[in-house]
Amino acid sequence: MSAQAPSPASAHPGPLAGLKVLELGQLIAGPFAAKTLADFGADVIKVEPPGSGDPLRQWRLVHEGTSVWWEVQSRNKRSLALDLKQPEARDIVRRLAAESDVLVENFKPGVMEAWDLGYETLSAANPGLVMLRISGYGQTGPYKDRPGFGVVAEAMGGLRHLTAEPGRVPVRVGVSIGDTLASLHGVIGILMALQHRHASVSADAPKGRGQVIDVALYEAVFNCMESLLPEYSAFGTVREPAGSALPGIAPSNAYACRDGWVLVAGNGDSIFKRLMAAIGRDDLGRDPALAGNAGRVARVAEIDAAIGDWAAPRRVAEVLDALHAAHVPAGRIYTARDIADDPHYRARGMLQRVTTALGLSLETPGIVPKLSATPGSIRRRAPSLGEDSDAVLREIGVTPEQLAALRERGVL
Repeated sequence: MSAQAPSPASAHPGPLAGLKVLELGQLIAGPFAAKTLADFGADVIKVEPPGSGDPLRQWRLVHEGTSVWWEVQSRNKRSLALDLKQPEARDIVRRLAAESDVLVENFKPGVMEAWDLGYETLSAANPGLVMLRISGYGQTGPYKDRPGFGVVAEAMGGLRHLTAEPGRVPVRVGVSIGDTLASLHGVIGILMALQHRHASVSADAPKGRGQVIDVALYEAVFNCMESLLPEYSAFGTVREPAGSALPGIAPSNAYACRDGWVLVAGNGDSIFKRLMAAIGRDDLGRDPALAGNAGRVARVAEIDAAIGDWAAPRRVAEVLDALHAAHVPAGRIYTARDIADDPHYRARGMLQRVTTALGLSLETPGIVPKLSATPGSIRRRAPSLGEDSDAVLREIGVTPEQLAALRERGVL
């Protein structure tokens, strides 16, 4: 779909319609947060450097000079090309921030202040401004000045140590999960800050009070590490890598079939009994020592061997048919091809076809989460670099003559 031809699904403006968001970030963490807001109706103005734009435009596989990843990350946004190294560009940012509800940035701490774009400056003109700041280590603390990327945060947050086979080198999850987790925590923070702003409306604060949301990449990862720290604190236990298994919860593992792998989560007490019946091992299902998780964990090798022996001579489809019939949670390991061919993905609207600025038709992920009354939508394609510069600047009163002068000086 093009910016001029929204889909029928975009008829509803979205629950965040009317929310003005200024995005100063680049690559993943900040832009993913802004993308999520844009999917639900926010007007997101993405500021990019003239000439090169956001580096994500060139990441991974590209079509005629633009990454197809860009088409997902920047959908529903408007692009404003500004050279923030120039004072006139920073003046424009201040004018835009004065009229915005939310500002998103993911620069190294101190950069915004060096540009005189810190929260103290921006909130003086707009006390209701909500500012999301995503960085590797947060805005405070002894590590705050270190450069931080998602892969480092995944390591420091405790995740990377666990993503390995025992005794093997820890591996990357496969996607930039640290950045995305930080983004989603940032979106949660924005929504809570907006609710607080709404509740703080008063005579001396007619728009309500904004605030800063400080998200550190490593903290977003650490927040998802479940019992990792309490187990160490209580028992001195350092959780170690366990490959595809789920330590302390059994059975939950990946099992080899004739033509692939199947993930089986049979760790509920009643589910375990149904699983054992399905694989012809009622003897294990009826064993009172295996009726609870603690007993199954003590004999997890025996249980895994039983499931593995049953799965090995069978095809993935046969295994899944038997386990689904027994109401045992199980699934195959999907590739991109599997996702694109899956009828459930399509029925749920998770495969959305768009047309890029250069005319390429491709499928992209749909909208998450799904709201029954005010759903999100893809209202416009990802913008070409600076596509909306003139329109955005005219909205804050920049004249055609001033636009021409700014462009002549390389500000735009």
